[in-house]
Amino acid sequence: MKNVIPEKPESDWDPRAGAALEDQIAVYDQMRRKCPVAHSEYLGWSLFRHADVMQVLQDPATFSSAVSSHLSVPNGMDPPLHAEYRRIIDAYFTPERMQAFAPLCRRIAVDLVDALPRGGEVELMADFAQAFALEMQSAYLGWPKALHEPLRLWIKKNHRATLERDREAMAAIAFEFDGYIREMLAMRRGAGAQAPADITTGLLAEKAAGRALGDDEIVSILRNWTVGELSTMASCVGIVAHSLAADPQLQRRLREQPALLPAAIDEILRRRAPLIANRRVSTRPVTIGGRELAAGERISIIWASANRDETIFGDPDEVRLDRDPAQNLLYGAGIHACPGAPLARLELRTIIEELLGKSANIALLPGKPPVNAVYPAGGYSVLPLRID
Repeated sequence: MKNVIPEKPESDWDPRAGAALEDQIAVYDQMRRKCPVAHSEYLGWSLFRHADVMQVLQDPATFSSAVSSHLSVPNGMDPPLHAEYRRIIDAYFTPERMQAFAPLCRRIAVDLVDALPRGGEVELMADFAQAFALEMQSAYLGWPKALHEPLRLWIKKNHRATLERDREAMAAIAFEFDGYIREMLAMRRGAGAQAPADITTGLLAEKAAGRALGDDEIVSILRNWTVGELSTMASCVGIVAHSLAADPQLQRRLREQPALLPAAIDEILRRRAPLIANRRVSTRPVTIGGRELAAGERISIIWASANRDETIFGDPDEVRLDRDPAQNLLYGAGIHACPGAPLARLELRTIIEELLGKSANIALLPGKPPVNAVYPAGGYSVLPLRID
C-alpha cells in the first residue's frame, strides 16, 4: 500500500496583504473572530485565540520549539535539553542582578529623557526609543558604545530580511552579528583576569552537561537576548508613549500615581503587542481549534491576537489595571516564558517614570499620525509626539 501524501492546506488569509501591512492588529482581530486557526503559505498555521495558544504553550512534546536549522539557545530547544540551558540563563535575571543594575538603568534613563527637546516635534522611535533599547542592552551586557550604531543598522537589515523571508540575506546578517560577539569573546579571553566583569565574560565560565559552553552556544544566547531585546524594547517604549499621549486621563492618573506604572505598562502592552509572534512545529498529528494538523506543520503563535481575545479580556482595547496578570501573555507562558521579563520590567518602569516625571505633557501631533510597524515588528515605525 502506497503512503498517502496529505493534501496541501488551502490558504485562509495573506499575512502580507495590504490590510495586514497597514494595520496588522485590526486584521488579527478579524481573523480571531472568523478563522481563529488559519493557514497561509507565509506563516503556516496561525493561532489567534488565547485558548489555542495556551494549548501549544502547555504541551512542548506536541509543539516543538526546534523550528530553525541554526542553533538557538534556549529558544529553539525542547525538554530535557532546554532545562539545562535555561538554568544557566535564569541566573542572569535574578532579583539581586536587577537591584545591582537599577542605578545604572536610572542614570541612562535620566540622560535620555534630559536630552529630549521640549515644546516641539519629537520622532520618538528614532530619536528616543531605539537609543533607549541600545543603551540599556549594551550596559546590561557590558558591550562598548562603539557597537551602538552597527547594531542599530543591523536591526533594520534583520527586520527587512525576515519580512521578505530572504534566507540568503538572513544568513549573511546572522554571520555579521556573530562576528561582533566572537570578537568580544576573543578580547575577553585575551584579557584573562583583566577582562570586564560583565555578563558576556560570565558566560565564558558557564558549563552545560559538565562542559564549558562553546562559542557557538554563547553566540546563540547573546543573539537571542539582543535580537529580542533591541527590537521589542524599542517597540515597548513607543507603544506606551503613544498610549499615554492618546489617553490624557490615563496619563494624568499615572503621573499622580506612579506606583501603578508596572501594572499599567503590562496592560498597555497586552493591548498592543511589541512582539507579534513565535514559531513552533507539530511533532505528531493534533487537533487544535477544531482543525486537524499533521506532524511537521509550521505553527505561528500570534501573541498580538491572543492577548486581545474577548473571551478572556472583554473589550481588548480597555486599559484595566485589575486584570488577572496570569492571563497576560506579554512575556509568554510555560517553559519558554521570557527569562528576561524582570529586566524588561525594570527598564520600562524606569524610563516611563523619568519620562512622566520630567515632562508636563505628552501629546499627539495633529495631522501627523504614527506609522504602524509591520510583521515581524510590533508597535510603530514612526511616532511623532510633542513633549512639554
